Amino acid sequence: MVDLQESQSAPEDGAPAEAPVEQRSVPTLTTEQLRAVLVLMKGADSVELKASVPDADQRSVVQALEMDPLQAEIRQVAFFDTPDLQLDKSGVVVRARRIQGKPADSVVKLRPVDPDDLPASLRKLPGFGVEVDAMPGGFVCSGRLKEDVDPVLATKAFAGRKMSPKMFTKDQRAFYAKHAPKGVELGDLVMLGPINILKLKFTPAEYGRKMVAELWFYPDGSRLLELSTKCLPKEAFHVAAETKSFLSTRGISLVGSQATKTRKALEYFAGGAPAPKEGDGS
Repeated sequence: MVDLQESQSAPEDGAPAEAPVEQRSVPTLTTEQLRAVLVLMKGADSVELKASVPDADQRSVVQALEMDPLQAEIRQVAFFDTPDLQLDKSGVVVRARRIQGKPADSVVKLRPVDPDDLPASLRKLPGFGVEVDAMPGGFVCSGRLKEDVDPVLATKAFAGRKMSPKMFTKDQRAFYAKHAPKGVELGDLVMLGPINILKLKFTPAEYGRKMVAELWFYPDGSRLLELSTKCLPKEAFHVAAETKSFLSTRGISLVGSQATKTRKALEYFAGGAPAPKEGDGS
């Protein structure tokens, strides 16, 4: 998955920090970066270790991990931003999600964050969490406020491909207003998406931990498969080593360039790609 001692700090869903060409195959943490991630994890609620699988390797990885596609859950995700991605540039993510057979949800996320800088009143909110996301080539600490949404309201918003501020609670709107660029109102954002996703939770034999696989289907026909597992901050280094060893025994190597699902989605829609027409499966 990811070796926390073999990565460089970089924003989640953004390009990893550049390294000299001869070092890119095995990026390493500097002493300062290692110290930084240790401090961040102390203030985090959880750590998610993740890695993307190149399109050419997706079939072999599915087979190697004995995934059953028929057990996957269908989801739809849409992001909200300005056409020139002002929120993304400010480290703010606004997202809504529909889930098969479950309530929809919405998220306002800020990254990067220092857990020590977050007010106690915010951290006490039931839907708020601080997580360190780590992947080959980068890590970032983010704070997100998540709330359930009426599925009917989400369905209407997705069908019309329009932002509906009603999908966000008073606390979420206040969190957004505090960190969004000046003059960029929540109701003015445009929908980027939606994107169809298959999510599978499974526990591979000989691994003993829950793993999650998400397959994102982008409107241009490309796909992105992400593998992840969550753990407590104090377990992160052990779980990272354990996961890397397990994947190696299955013949899976995740060394190489990493794509991230949110970054790919934002770049696709911000690039002027036409929104998919109703009924085209996107």
